[in-house]
Amino acid sequence: MRSRGEGNGELAMTTTRRLFGTDGIRGKANTEPMTAGIALRLGQAAGLLFTRGEHRHRVVIGKDTRLSGYMIEPALTAGFVGAGMDVTLLGPLPTPAVAMLTRSLRADLGVMISASHNPYEDNGIKLFGPDGSKLSDEKELEIEALMDSGFGDRLAEPHLLGRAARLDDAAGRYIEVAKASFPRGLRLDGLRIVIDCANGAAYKVAPTVLWELGATVIPLGVTPDGFNINKGCGSTVPEFICAKVLEHGAHIGIALDGDADRLQIADENGELVDGDQILGLIAETWHQAGTLRGGGIAATVMSNLGLERHLESLGLALHRTKVGDRYVAEHMRATGMNVGGEQSGHLILSDFATTGDGLLAALQVLAVLVQKGRPASEVCQVFKRLPQRLKNVRFTGPSPLRQDHVQAAIRQQEMRLQGTGRVLIRESGTEPLVRVMAEGEDAELVAGVVDSLCETIAEAARLRKAVA
Repeated sequence: MRSRGEGNGELAMTTTRRLFGTDGIRGKANTEPMTAGIALRLGQAAGLLFTRGEHRHRVVIGKDTRLSGYMIEPALTAGFVGAGMDVTLLGPLPTPAVAMLTRSLRADLGVMISASHNPYEDNGIKLFGPDGSKLSDEKELEIEALMDSGFGDRLAEPHLLGRAARLDDAAGRYIEVAKASFPRGLRLDGLRIVIDCANGAAYKVAPTVLWELGATVIPLGVTPDGFNINKGCGSTVPEFICAKVLEHGAHIGIALDGDADRLQIADENGELVDGDQILGLIAETWHQAGTLRGGGIAATVMSNLGLERHLESLGLALHRTKVGDRYVAEHMRATGMNVGGEQSGHLILSDFATTGDGLLAALQVLAVLVQKGRPASEVCQVFKRLPQRLKNVRFTGPSPLRQDHVQAAIRQQEMRLQGTGRVLIRESGTEPLVRVMAEGEDAELVAGVVDSLCETIAEAARLRKAVA
């Protein structure tokens, strides 16, 4: 079976870049590339690149709760001020809130300091253009080139330096936008909701939104200390929210990650609902309401074939993109779609946001629960998942995928699925990993395909390393 924008066994290569990966810059704090020095130069370069015209230029900067944010934030601020930009500091806020405020405040650039679902030791920098969308690969490469080439005498003269100030009501502005995305006339009264904020950026705003909409809220992961972000909680530890739903007798559980752009849900039975199921639910609901645009949704090559078949039964298409929510967002803009996302829980609802927003997506699910008056276990399981298996193979040196016998092995394993499934091999954009995924109707066969390919790729990597 082939999907739009993707073929069986597609080899998704990523252009090697020095700083930027698939989601901004990311690394271990206080080591390259996540040092104060690089953050300073990034602020200078991005500030110069986005300074156009004679108006006072502005950049907004948000962050999550990592200790290293106290190092990266002032370094970036100094860089932007030196480039002649005024800086508006938002404090701890979700990534989608930063994107929203970039547009709302008519800023020239937005910055989020976060490593998303990674542990506290890591940090990252994500950049947004004036429209609140993540920068394209081309713009990121321009910034890298400018950082490498030097600025000469292009930095601001002393009388043209920028200023920095904090926006005290940043959280309140996002809270009101989030509440406005919930259907008018509906309330969450009577719903008991566990919300896990991963000790991250949404630790204040997410429980507040749910409470103000009428829910009984059990907040978890809301005591950040600089070290505990994503630690044993959040969307990447789904067993935690599943257990807490049962413990508190909740109707539903919502788990966000460190910067709240990712969502996982647990139903009242403690069963996990992943991003594909949520995409299917929102697509079907909006299609029935006549508000789904573009004739389908955008998702990545990782989304389950069960989702694709369900959408086809509704007369809708699944357009697949490279892995990364910004590629999904770019495809949505190009095709006029207003729903897209990733199996991992990055869900983009462009009627309300320009990037993935875990809280806004959760509110759409909660709206369906209220409208239908049925439990989450019935509402959220909208299609039957096909067996899917994913394993990673770590390597050093050149990619083992470029070897002829590895490509031959991939073709051979594709033939084993006999058109009932697919194989996807891709390199990680952030780590020296090959990700091997297969899915099909026979779980045992799928597992065998993945295990066989992992063995072949691992052996090829060992041989290449030995030769080197």
